Amino acid sequence: MMHIAERVDCVLPSPPRAIFDKACKLTDVVDLTLGDPDLPPPLNVREAACRAIMAGKTRYSANAGLPALRRAIAMDYRRTTGREVDPDSQVIVTVGAMEASFLALYSTVEPGDEVVIHAPYWINYSQVVRSLGATPVFVNTRPEQNFELQAADVEAALSPKTRLVVLNSPNNPSGAIIPRQTLERIADLSRERGFAVLSDEIYDSLVYDGQKSDSIAVLPGMGERTIVVNGLSKRFAMTGWRLGWAIAPAELVSQMTKMQENIVACAPLPAQHAAIEALEGDTDNSYIRDEFQHRRDVIYQGIHAIPKLSCLKTPATFYTLVDIRKTGLKDYDFVMRLLEEKRVAMVHGSAYGGPDYDGFVRLAFTMKEERLMLALERIADFVQSL
Repeated sequence: MMHIAERVDCVLPSPPRAIFDKACKLTDVVDLTLGDPDLPPPLNVREAACRAIMAGKTRYSANAGLPALRRAIAMDYRRTTGREVDPDSQVIVTVGAMEASFLALYSTVEPGDEVVIHAPYWINYSQVVRSLGATPVFVNTRPEQNFELQAADVEAALSPKTRLVVLNSPNNPSGAIIPRQTLERIADLSRERGFAVLSDEIYDSLVYDGQKSDSIAVLPGMGERTIVVNGLSKRFAMTGWRLGWAIAPAELVSQMTKMQENIVACAPLPAQHAAIEALEGDTDNSYIRDEFQHRRDVIYQGIHAIPKLSCLKTPATFYTLVDIRKTGLKDYDFVMRLLEEKRVAMVHGSAYGGPDYDGFVRLAFTMKEERLMLALERIADFVQSL
């Protein structure tokens, strides 16, 4: 029998993927499970990728990515945050933001370390931390506080073993944005206690109602203590293109680049050329944010029209956590019965943070309005039948 390494065996199957796979075996399902936007990328970006392919730009690049793309990322980062970074030493291009997060954790976390993660959380963080022999320490956010992270809760979770604090703002699955004053306090703690911060900002382009999502990396003294993760997937609706990046201190980027060489070599070259066009070209991606804000409003109004259900008016992302506590059902029972009886697929909230989120289910509004309206009708019928 083949031996399986413990660092792999401890990684559990993804609950959202399990529900997605089950939904794929059924017919006429409205699938609201995955954060996979259905909108097309901007036309000029698609055309740039086609030109690159036709010109034969389909080989390897430098392990850290094309120098021109790293310069484009640094310039875009300066435009959006005002912070200067060196594209040659502080930027690495990765196979999606997921690989950027993996490389960051792999390159900083030792066995026995603790990594603080605020819940509800993107499941992959905890899985990777466990596979590295470290311990994820979860900090719960609360629905009565709009799922906003509280600095005092982060401070209470710190210990001498804390190596890293993972911040995801805007947050998947809650859509919450971490307030600037909370970031400022966490920055103070980072400088005092010596831990670093992984700031996952992949949803920072999908912020609604004129709000803003701040980055902890721009605060005094935090550039050298922060790994910023971002990419094309949400901002330009390019999930399948697998193009992300990290901005981090030079000494860490060099280590991440070394590991990238031994894992994937480099990000796909046509996608890198498309990314240069996306960041440097006259690219209008406002239609993506506008469409998802409209869908957010459709979901908010539709959920509040269903007795026993409620949700917050999500300030960012394309997710909503629906409060099902008044139905009396456990979250897993709710989503499985809804799928089997009404052919609507969602994910149980406890998948993203354990029993404290049992009273919620995550809905991804990544389908056209007519499909969302059909889902809302079916959800209403299901709740009425209980």
